[in-house]
Amino acid sequence: MKKIITICGPTGIGKTDFAIALAKEFCGEIIGADSMQIYKYMDIGTAKPDAGELAQAPHHLVDFVDPAENFDAGRYAQMAAQKIEEICERNRVPIVAGGTGLYIRALLYGLFRSQPVCKKTVAQLTAQLEKKGSACLHQQLQACDPAAAQKIHPKDSFRIIRALEVFQTTGSPISLRQREHNFSTPRYQSLTIGLFMDRNRLYDRINLRVDAMIRQGLLAEVTGLVEKGYSLGLPSMQSIGYRHMGWFLTGEHPFGQAVHLLKRDSRRYAKRQFTWFKKEPGIIWMEPSQLDAARTLAKDFLT
Repeated sequence: MKKIITICGPTGIGKTDFAIALAKEFCGEIIGADSMQIYKYMDIGTAKPDAGELAQAPHHLVDFVDPAENFDAGRYAQMAAQKIEEICERNRVPIVAGGTGLYIRALLYGLFRSQPVCKKTVAQLTAQLEKKGSACLHQQLQACDPAAAQKIHPKDSFRIIRALEVFQTTGSPISLRQREHNFSTPRYQSLTIGLFMDRNRLYDRINLRVDAMIRQGLLAEVTGLVEKGYSLGLPSMQSIGYRHMGWFLTGEHPFGQAVHLLKRDSRRYAKRQFTWFKKEPGIIWMEPSQLDAARTLAKDFLT
């Protein structure tokens, strides 16, 4: 199996800087594992690597998907695997870095795949979506698969329809089928480093990061996306930061309250990320300041 380095952890903890430092040390190229940094035109709210960071190490799977396009973990794993092949062919080290746990799990262990799509069922569900809206379909999902409904946003019609299609064509909830897939066979030899720090310290970093995003023009970025024709109801526009600015633009919340909720939801997201990664096998936990120890681990791993 090919050797890769994986850097994971919660939002705002410094994964990008950590990955760049290792890439510079070991002739590495970085493969993003962030479900929001994939989108074009969404730079500030996703904390996408800036020009200076991109100049320090090659980056892949960042800034290449239209915000209106559906994109999932299966497609990510396929594309990331191809990038790993290409990087290894150049005798360089693939470094996967990001905070989207499902993307990383899908790449390292493979992803549960449902039965082939039943076009008739999907067509029926799509007709319901057009007639009654995604909230109605989400209620159906809550009734037949509450575990999946809890994880899927009520406006994420693509994933709602997929989950309902699996249940209606197989009689088995997609959440159960996903749990039964044990992800036990690794596809790569991965040195997987998880970054952590004191929770209160991280929350302070997140609050300051949101303040920086506001100063950098997050509201203008979201306004520009709307002016380009991207609906605030799109799954990409319902992500953290973008939906909060959307609340202000639609008058649902005053600006100060929208920013307050953005900070709160970012902290909650970081907590969920910690919970996810703590359940993942083989992660070596380090503080961002322990870069020298990471270099030693990586050197031993790669030789």
